[in-house]
Amino acid sequence: MKTIKLSEQQMAKRIARYRELQPLPIQNPSIPEKARDVVYSRKLLSVVGLETTTPINAAAPIIGAAGMTMTLAVCPPGQGPGLHSHRQTYETFTVMKGRFEVTWNDDGSGRAVLELYDTVSFPPGVCRAFRNIGDEEGILQVIITGGVHDMTDIDFAPKAKDEIERVRPGLSAEFEKAGFTFTAGR
Repeated sequence: MKTIKLSEQQMAKRIARYRELQPLPIQNPSIPEKARDVVYSRKLLSVVGLETTTPINAAAPIIGAAGMTMTLAVCPPGQGPGLHSHRQTYETFTVMKGRFEVTWNDDGSGRAVLELYDTVSFPPGVCRAFRNIGDEEGILQVIITGGVHDMTDIDFAPKAKDEIERVRPGLSAEFEKAGFTFTAGR
């Protein structure tokens, strides 16, 4: 097999330094944090993005890994996004720091606790959520494969819309503008 030689400058484009990662711009700071917490991890740090820019990988320092994206979901204790489903993509989580509870099914009736380096992978069409159950900030590695990796792939449970509306009536429209829907399980 013929191999490829990369210069240090070329390889530098394939290295992501944690300290240099930037939160995703889709986490609009003008939306109250309590509403953002229903949909997002407190901080989403894109690491590997698609060759095509999407809102999920806009700030990724590494571009192109055979259709896979990788994000770090940083969550304070008790925080994590609510039940949602991906229409076309698989979502795989690995605990990098802390302890997380994952729930699944339309009602969140399936439950498992993930410890350091434990991994779970959800296929398209299954509602899932995660929450940091540790006492310190937790980090999940999130890998998305297959299909389209943008907001239109994600459908939240109607309960999420209700939670957002309790923060401020009409606020869910801001998330709908980004492509989110709230019909999972219907």
